Amino acid sequence: MTARPGPAEQTVPVSPGRPSSDTPLIDARGLVKRFGDRIAVDGVDVAVHAGEAFGFLGPNGAGKTSTMRMIGCVSPPSGGELTVLGMDPLRDGAAIRARFGVCPQDDHLDPELTTGDNLTTYARYFGISRRDARRRAAELLDFVQLGERAGSKVSTLSGGMKRRLAIARALVNDPDVILLDEPTTGLDPQARHLVWDRLFRLKRRGVTLVVTTHYMDEAEQLCDRLVIMDAGKIVAEGSPPSLIERYCTKDVVELRFGDDALEPYADKLEGIGDRLEVLPDRILLYAADGDTVAPVLYGRDLAPSGVLVRRAGLEDVFLRLTGRTLVED
Repeated sequence: MTARPGPAEQTVPVSPGRPSSDTPLIDARGLVKRFGDRIAVDGVDVAVHAGEAFGFLGPNGAGKTSTMRMIGCVSPPSGGELTVLGMDPLRDGAAIRARFGVCPQDDHLDPELTTGDNLTTYARYFGISRRDARRRAAELLDFVQLGERAGSKVSTLSGGMKRRLAIARALVNDPDVILLDEPTTGLDPQARHLVWDRLFRLKRRGVTLVVTTHYMDEAEQLCDRLVIMDAGKIVAEGSPPSLIERYCTKDVVELRFGDDALEPYADKLEGIGDRLEVLPDRILLYAADGDTVAPVLYGRDLAPSGVLVRRAGLEDVFLRLTGRTLVED
């Protein structure tokens, strides 16, 4: 289900002159990041255009955050070429960072300041006047639905509220690009959907979003285009629907057989559907029409304890490409 604006649409103020050139805002070619003998990012090619919501999808340790830190000019590349906003990150890092909004995985909010003071203090780092900083803070708190908590200390906020405040802080300098590293990790489903709603509204306003996530539904919700990373490499690139169509059948049938060993059941399932995957707790059967699978199962003397027919998603793409699920790492 895609997040949709409510009837009382709240808009975040953005400059009318957002970049609109066909030249990528972020252009990486053969990008490499090493930490000693370990290669965290291994020859990555990425191009992000203005107004696009672009995602890096993969498990923890895939190289997503290391790539994001190089793009954000806080970690120098070990190799390859990288251009950001038409500039060289090594030479023009400060100028690039001034035009970026960053929502890191750890919020780094000041717990002893109020929500409003967190924003106005941060705005001063960008040379924004006190008057404009207060105005901007009020607008952004309304945008992230924290207007009524302007005087509350950060220490009193829930995890979801803190995440929304971090997003508001990333917008203080009216950035050309917003980097969001795992924006909803650790949040409950309701809080995640509230964050998605705010990001969806930014996307509708033409703000360029670059997101790392290991949540498949988050990538499908937010991203126009994404890359799937594994072990520092890009293993696939495209829009979520195109990746699902390219690598999966339309339907997936999940079969559970209690606590029994699954391999004997897998042998009996050979020839049903296009392919099957045996996971520790279930068997996945990929088929063009999942509803036709159940009669065949019972015809082969199979009686699973649970049968679920669902549409294929990005986790199935990842499983097809890497042989494991996103939650294993």
